[in-house]
Amino acid sequence: MGRTVPDAPPFFEGRVSDYLEAFFRDLGVPFERRTVSPGRDNLIARYEPPGRPRRTLLWDAHQDTVPVEGMTIEPFLPSVEGGRVYGRGACDVKGGMASMLAAFARLVRERPAGSCRVLLACTVDEEYTHTGSSALADQGLAVDLAIVAEPTMLDVVTAHKGAVRWKVITEGVACHSSRPQDGVNAIYRMAPVLASLERFAARLPGLRTDPILGPPSLSVGRIEGGQSVNVVPDWCAIDLDRRVIPGEDVDGVRSELRQALEADLGPEHSFAFSEPWVRMPSLSPQCSRGWVEPVRSALADALGSPPREAAVPYGTDAGPLAAAGIPALVLGPGDIAQAHTKDEWIEVDQLERAVEAYYAVALRLNEVDPS
Repeated sequence: MGRTVPDAPPFFEGRVSDYLEAFFRDLGVPFERRTVSPGRDNLIARYEPPGRPRRTLLWDAHQDTVPVEGMTIEPFLPSVEGGRVYGRGACDVKGGMASMLAAFARLVRERPAGSCRVLLACTVDEEYTHTGSSALADQGLAVDLAIVAEPTMLDVVTAHKGAVRWKVITEGVACHSSRPQDGVNAIYRMAPVLASLERFAARLPGLRTDPILGPPSLSVGRIEGGQSVNVVPDWCAIDLDRRVIPGEDVDGVRSELRQALEADLGPEHSFAFSEPWVRMPSLSPQCSRGWVEPVRSALADALGSPPREAAVPYGTDAGPLAAAGIPALVLGPGDIAQAHTKDEWIEVDQLERAVEAYYAVALRLNEVDPS
């Protein structure tokens, strides 16, 4: 997703979806284009290998990107310099998508015996609310393992935190700013809520932790309120980002925070919670148990050395897939440190190695019996 100027309407993934539709049509494979929301379509292509495959893999790469404000390079005119491809989304995650497309096309052309069936999903809205992967998970696809493309340096990520985001709102009574005593300032009413949130955020790491991912966290990321400087504000809202670990759920963490605020502030301080606009499940290594070592073995043969098994603090489309009961892990080219940057880039060598990695996994996992 990108914008031409701040606060302008976003351009959604339509042009990318059109490109992908033409790609799959030219490749001659069956595919479907499913609308998730207006102007935002998931595409799912299918490779059917010769014989009777025992295993079906789901490859997932998201179509959208973050906005381009502040970039120091042309965001959508890719360039190749010094063994790197530059451009918005090069690392997150058009690079991973390109590698998946190349590996998928190679399977279609070569039709190797004994490979897995592969479903390649190109989903929308990963960077904001994950509606694309949630819609994909709701389809009830019969797959054995999902591999989600994100910049992991081709390490196998088996665990990550999730996220819940929602607003806390305080209300007041508007009046002319020359007579503030006639109104109730909603921004002032937010001040004790903010102080209480800061205290809770400091306590949160001591409440629980995950042996791999560490503790959950809470952050206030935005604040807004009022209409004009000469009007006492009758509303104020803040945006919360609550990172969740395996074992936590959306409703539970919201209820926990509400109770903590009410106990700390007392009945004289009122506030309201909005509905969450992000409900990103965490990813537990238990989800892909039995698949990790076969994947690492396949990658070791293809790339010359076994990749690390890793955990990351950010969320991915693997979360909704795992929550739907699909074993899922994250694997892709590039370094997350380059994602969303002002001069985003990815190494060509990583792209080429990722093609070999995805292809090898499709060849090697068909006879695996995870235990």
